Amino acid sequence: MNAAITPLAYDVARVRADFPILATTVRGKRLAFLDTAASAQRPLAVIEAVNRYERSSHANVHRGVYELSQKATDAFEGARERVRRFLNAASIKEIVFTRGTTESINLVAQSWGRRLGPGDEILITWMEHHANIVPWQMLCERTGAVLKVAPIDERGELDLDAFRALLSPRTKLAAFTQVSNALGTVLPIRAMIDAARAVGALTLVDGAQAVAHERIDVRALGCDFYVFSSHKLYGPTGLGVLWAREAVLRDMPSWQGGGDMILTVSFAKTTYNELPYRFEAGTPHISGAVGLAAAIDYLEALGIDRVHAHEQALLMRGTSALLAIPGLRIIGEAKEKTSVISFTLEGVHPHDLGTILDDEGVAVRTGHHCAMPVMEFFDVPATARASFGCYTDEADIDQLVRALGRAREVFG
Repeated sequence: MNAAITPLAYDVARVRADFPILATTVRGKRLAFLDTAASAQRPLAVIEAVNRYERSSHANVHRGVYELSQKATDAFEGARERVRRFLNAASIKEIVFTRGTTESINLVAQSWGRRLGPGDEILITWMEHHANIVPWQMLCERTGAVLKVAPIDERGELDLDAFRALLSPRTKLAAFTQVSNALGTVLPIRAMIDAARAVGALTLVDGAQAVAHERIDVRALGCDFYVFSSHKLYGPTGLGVLWAREAVLRDMPSWQGGGDMILTVSFAKTTYNELPYRFEAGTPHISGAVGLAAAIDYLEALGIDRVHAHEQALLMRGTSALLAIPGLRIIGEAKEKTSVISFTLEGVHPHDLGTILDDEGVAVRTGHHCAMPVMEFFDVPATARASFGCYTDEADIDQLVRALGRAREVFG
């Protein structure tokens, strides 16, 4: 956190007016939605873009010569180009649409991972979401490769020296999150990418918790794969993106078979489509892509840097307010954090805490956040997690603090 960051000229009241769901009440109380890390709410611009597509443009893509199909194809491929610009990718050939971050990682594991064998190594970190652990475990079980894990410390920061020490010529891939969903820690991914490249390893960055909070330039990062989900970025659920360097993607075998990933099919042989389509079997989530493009337009119109500054100011305010509550422990106090505060309250199980907060109109996530190794490291069964977005305001923080006071009263 940087105390010099201030949300200059950021009109959060106007932003909140763009999100119809924020007018909702919960048990007669104002909704304080603090679960954006799980799934961000959608602005009206996204809702209307999807609605317009469904009302006036829907047809299957890439397959019809009639006007409506061409219109749908233009919208879908226009969304691909919008994502390319958003990531500063070199070509639309590098943009593969998937069902989400999880499927994007599985695609890499199931396709690129086929080349691995006994003695090869994959390096991840202790902070990973299950989606960046389990696919690599499954791959190692099949191939005989070895999964290694870089440790973290009590502040929830990566031990970068240990990460570097675990790299070797046997390391074929380093896969790591850009921002921890359970802790909010921002990892030093540029240094990690450079270190992995120095031993000849490829790198995969899980950007699910980063894309809505900071500018992403995949060419400047120098990674080989970058993955994220639409619904973390104020877009629809059920859609994700795999970006991969064209040279890497071109060398990967097709993953799923079916329609649209082929050029010709006979019982003797199938020839596959060009990039990126040979990784997109079946009818895609067309309206989801349209919604994602609208979400990117919306976020960039707000200004990602301004949103980031606003969220960092809230993070400082929220951290200070929660630390003042007796018995409250923040889990993860890294120097570099963004948009997430995970915590426990003495004498109250996080699930009970979440129920009390809900009674007060406050929506937080409770549980292990699909990061059970993190919970194990901090020796807690679960945490409550408050997470922020472009629409979060100071009133949300104040409402959370009051609700936590209510929880302390209930549980003595």
